[in-house]
Amino acid sequence: MKILLAIDDSKHSEHAVHGLSHFFRPQGTEVRIVQVLPLPVLSAPPQMSRDYAPELEDLARDAHALVDEYSEQLRALGFRVDSVVERGDICESIIDYADGWRADLIVIGSGEHKGVGRLLFGSVAASVVREAHCSVLVVRRPS
Repeated sequence: MKILLAIDDSKHSEHAVHGLSHFFRPQGTEVRIVQVLPLPVLSAPPQMSRDYAPELEDLARDAHALVDEYSEQLRALGFRVDSVVERGDICESIIDYADGWRADLIVIGSGEHKGVGRLLFGSVAASVVREAHCSVLVVRRPS
């Protein structure tokens, strides 16, 4: 089974990693961890490349550290794991990556936006569930 584990830097991703390790056996399971960093909203001056900003370098460094941490946790449990950090629209990138890799399942943590927060921010998990071409497991915070 090929499982795409979509993470970010929130506690929800910790729950997704924990859920994956409890719901699936390592034997025959290949996990690819993906974290998608959004493209910058503000435009850069013409003399700078579009993707350059010191803050973006910090985000990328932190993202690589996080996917490495989760990769090591899952490898210690016996899973075959690799990881990638992408840039782009978060939902679209997760779905495109799952399609390109031919994932059997996407595992993602669920945020807890309610009311106006859900209206303003939406839910990546809900969008992935609606748009994905494979099954999606949404892992919620343990009770």
